[in-house]
Amino acid sequence: MTKLNRREFIAASATAIGMACVAKATADVSFAGHIRKAVKFHMVKDDNLSVEQKFELLKELGYDGTELQTKSQDDKETYKAASEATGLPIHGVINSNNPDIRGAVDLSKYYGGTSVLVVAGRVNAEMSYDDNWNEWTQRIREAAPYAHDLGIKLLVENVWNNFLLSPLEMARFIDEIDHAAVGVYFDVGNVVRFGWPEQWIRILGHRIGKLDIKEYSRDLQLNAGLWKGFDVEIGDGDCGWPAVRKALEEIGYQGWATAEVPGGGRERLADIAQRMDNVLAIKAV
Repeated sequence: MTKLNRREFIAASATAIGMACVAKATADVSFAGHIRKAVKFHMVKDDNLSVEQKFELLKELGYDGTELQTKSQDDKETYKAASEATGLPIHGVINSNNPDIRGAVDLSKYYGGTSVLVVAGRVNAEMSYDDNWNEWTQRIREAAPYAHDLGIKLLVENVWNNFLLSPLEMARFIDEIDHAAVGVYFDVGNVVRFGWPEQWIRILGHRIGKLDIKEYSRDLQLNAGLWKGFDVEIGDGDCGWPAVRKALEEIGYQGWATAEVPGGGRERLADIAQRMDNVLAIKAV
């Protein structure tokens, strides 16, 4: 190699290294101001606190909101009053596979929420795949105009119900219903058992309305049992958060991300908040 070529080589190498550093710095982004952090309200485990004090605790810990189960509506006046008193919003309700979707829509509207989390039935020996598809397509389609009129989204979650087992199938299910009020409540951890979250995110794209945040370990799945895979803290499993963040950036995701993990008191909830900040890059950099 001549002296000139060596000089050119060094210069080119320095340029390449510099570009690589820039690429590494810009490959991951902060979602500060784009993702709002929440927990399921039933995760707050402190019997010494009133409902309003629990709302205040979540606000103090940096959460932007919470989400309630529809089965908790016997105390709905108390929850609404606590939300209004603390300024911590109830962003939606969890209806699971309760067929009363309109009632859940009413409850979400009452709280000032924007969504109803829907689980589209369950496939088993008694309920065939195609029958479940037809039943829940029709059920959600019938409720969609009512939800739309009230400004509420019906978001179908990917859960372990032996149904909608791939992102392509989930996308088809939503597209067949074909209504602006219907989308996906994407649970990041639920797909790790049989897939990769970032692939689901890219395929589902604009259909994703909100996120559930949990973790899953393939090592625990293989060595301790299927459900044991969830026994790992957010950020310590196999969700692949850098790839998840990149996929979320690509689809332009902005909205709620709600933790769905074992809860506890102040210390436990603070740890969950910090872990969500880390994996979702919520804090400004």
